[in-house]
Amino acid sequence: MVLAHGIQFPSTMIQIYTQPEIAQGWIERVRGQEAAFACVLGFTATGLIPGISAAGATPADRQYTAIADAEFLYHGVLANPQFPLPPLVDGASPTLISRAVVAGLKLPLYLFNAGLPHAPTVPCIDLGGTAARCLSQGAALQLSTVKHLLQQGLLWGEQLASEVPGRYLILGECVVGGTSTALGVLSGLGWDAAGKVNSSHPACNHSQKWALVRSGLERAGLTGASDPLQCDPLKVVAAVGDPMQIVVAGMAIAASRRTGVLLAGGTQMLAVHALMQALCEWDQLPWRAEQVMVGTTQWVAEDPTGDTVGLAKQLSVPLLATQLSFADSHYPSLRAYEQGYVKEGVGAGGCAIGAHLRGWGQAELLQAVETLLEQRMQASQFSPYP
Repeated sequence: MVLAHGIQFPSTMIQIYTQPEIAQGWIERVRGQEAAFACVLGFTATGLIPGISAAGATPADRQYTAIADAEFLYHGVLANPQFPLPPLVDGASPTLISRAVVAGLKLPLYLFNAGLPHAPTVPCIDLGGTAARCLSQGAALQLSTVKHLLQQGLLWGEQLASEVPGRYLILGECVVGGTSTALGVLSGLGWDAAGKVNSSHPACNHSQKWALVRSGLERAGLTGASDPLQCDPLKVVAAVGDPMQIVVAGMAIAASRRTGVLLAGGTQMLAVHALMQALCEWDQLPWRAEQVMVGTTQWVAEDPTGDTVGLAKQLSVPLLATQLSFADSHYPSLRAYEQGYVKEGVGAGGCAIGAHLRGWGQAELLQAVETLLEQRMQASQFSPYP
């Protein structure tokens, strides 16, 4: 398959898992376009619970994961970063993938602070949100904050689509503990999501996640939802969500009216899509559903300890995934992805799909990521081998 301007599109690097006709139509529409990347940063105190996430080796590390990821995404390798990428349980930050693509394709980059406990160290658009409390309390965010963030998302989705005419939008996220709030929102909206979401662990900690979600839903009085389109989605987010979800939902709804949108993530972005469906039904918001895909990594789509594809089918969401592999990488921290660590984050899967649409195959993308990792190790005098 050949793109406009003679660029060869390596079609084997993008697999369509659900809604093939809609997904193929989207690919045909955007394959001659360049992209812009917006990453929305948020925080939930759920991410501080011991064992809940591998996106930071300790709860203290996880307080600063989003800030460190944003710094690396914006600057790339620095000799003395203010917030170095935090040590993980195993593996390397998915920000390496996103940064390699952003730099290699010279993508316009927009960073948004939807609600962080500490200020970012790089230029970031502050949306006036707040960090979320632990979802188990059933009162994660003030309803007024959720309403404000929805309006901010709608405004910025329209503005981004206007600022980058002729480009499609890749919308990513960074929220440690976000698969737990994804389970909360999906369940609160009435979807059967228990045991289906992913995590940064090799084997998903489903029982831990579900105990938190069940507690939050019970405390919020949301356990009776049976129809995903017949409950107030803003109250669900306020009870058991995080600030990123409502912002990205608003952005994608508004942007879809003008351009293609790739929700870059796994089950977190499936939750965002479910939220979009509920918002558009509840508030009669106009959008173009065929313009919105969810794009992730094969490590998420084919995770045997979750059911990403089954969840996408249940939600009727078109799901794409990059077939990028680190099996032949020189570095153990990248090969850890093949053992189920990390899997996704900071829009990595969506950025990889964007790279494939511009002609990058397995070799080009792997080389770009490894080169960036080598530069980081040289800058930090860090040895890649145990």
